[in-house]
Amino acid sequence: MDATRIIAIRHGETAWNVDTRIQGQLDIPLNETGEWQARQLGRALATESISAVYASDLQRAHRTAEHVADAVGGVTVQPAIGLRERGFGSFEGLTFHDIEAQLPDQAQKWRTRVPDFAPEGGESLIEFRDRVLTTLTELAARHPGEQIVLVAHGGVMDVLYRAATGQELQAPRTWKTGNAVINRLLWTPDAVTLVGWADDSHLDPGTLDDATA
Repeated sequence: MDATRIIAIRHGETAWNVDTRIQGQLDIPLNETGEWQARQLGRALATESISAVYASDLQRAHRTAEHVADAVGGVTVQPAIGLRERGFGSFEGLTFHDIEAQLPDQAQKWRTRVPDFAPEGGESLIEFRDRVLTTLTELAARHPGEQIVLVAHGGVMDVLYRAATGQELQAPRTWKTGNAVINRLLWTPDAVTLVGWADDSHLDPGTLDDATA
């Protein structure tokens, strides 16, 4: 099977990104900066050959994807629930500071990336990784020899980077997952490999790099 080229993108900025508030699967819209970032992203990808645009059904990702689809032309955004952010359960709506103050034991497990830890009502890292990679395989396998766009969330970008570079779930993050930056991967049934990461040349310097939402 021919490889599938993937452009993987985290949604544009939201007010909760600015506040370091955990969004998880809550449906938070883009803020004004996020709309601008999404427009810039669309302009940057307008001349690319893109066969399909898939996005998390959460509005911050779907709206970002709409700017890409409109700029490319000839494609519509196809929702993919499997591209949703990690379910953070009881963490959702809290700031990083809130979690540290209110739930110190859980915060420690979260910070140290305990693979089977899940906030109450949420997903563990293992469950989240498996969901994302299953979705990646399902979508990429539809487009051998083509290029597709996946618009999702910071946690999803983290899973994809780890898969492409062989990083363990518990490895500390040393890579960026910025809003509306361009990440490129190559998928085959045997592996996913990294082509390019965190291209923000279409954005002004200083784009937020919120690690979790």
